[in-house]
Formats: sequence, structure tokens, C-alpha cells
Amino acid sequence: MVMIFVDADACPVKDEVVRVAERHGLTVTFVANGGLRPSRDPMVRNVVVSKGADSADDWIVASAASGDIAVTADIPLAARLVENGVHVLGPTGKPFTEASIGMAVAMRDLKQHLRETGEIRGLNPGFTPRDRSTFLGALDRTVRMAVKAAAAETPAGEGK
Repeated sequence: MVMIFVDADACPVKDEVVRVAERHGLTVTFVANGGLRPSRDPMVRNVVVSKGADSADDWIVASAASGDIAVTADIPLAARLVENGVHVLGPTGKPFTEASIGMAVAMRDLKQHLRETGEIRGLNPGFTPRDRSTFLGALDRTVRMAVKAAAAETPAGEGK
């Protein structure tokens, strides 16, 4: 069964992920260093990891299987997940794929270098209602695609 993993530290689309997951009957796992609101929904899991650098990232990479879905704005985490066959979306709905992850990593590295040298400031654009709407559509499409692919891989009679 397809699962959704969310790099939940500072994720602006947690509610949207839950809405889409409920619609499709999927389990969601929010992973963070802390500050997660408990949920009464049995399909929503919260995992709090140690405060160490990349603890949440490492947990997600170890837990997500090929064909699962992950939501993260963290480009290095997205690269690790794409390499493992996970469908990855950013919170604005931008998919990270085998074809796009190399450029995303290169742009992240370039921007980091430009910030460190003072050429640019470290401001990210604000999260807009349009970003939220785009994310909802992209997540719904990704879920449908992942569920369909998982069903095609499951031999008749299994997974029931």
C-alpha cells in the first residue's frame, strides 16, 4: 500500500496532505524534531526524531519505500528519495523527478554559494494561496498515479 511521508518541520501543507490522504484512504506519517499536533485519525502517524541534523531526513529515507510519496522542500532529502524510487513533491506542488532533481540540486548549491558570498540575500518567496491550490492538485495526481502503479504491481489475490 502506498504511504505518504511528510518532512513536517515548517511544512505549510500538512492539512492539505491529510485531506488528500483521507480521500484516497492512505496513511500519512509526519516526521519532525518536535511540535507536531496529535491527531485522532488512525491514518495519521506522528514521528518525533532526535534534534540531530538530518534526523528526520534519515528516518524518512529509511522508512519510505519505492512507490511511496514524500512531501518536502529539502532538496538534498528529495534527491535521496528520488534515488530510492519515491514520488517527491515540494510544498508548492513542484515534483522532484529523476529528470529534474539534478538541476534542483545544482540551483540549490548555486544559491547557497551566492548567499555565502553576499551576492544575494537568503529570502524565499512567500507561500501563496495559489501555491496551496497547485499543491493540492499535484498531490492528488501523484496519489492516483502511485496507487495505480502499486495496483498494477500487485498480483491478483494479494494485498487484500
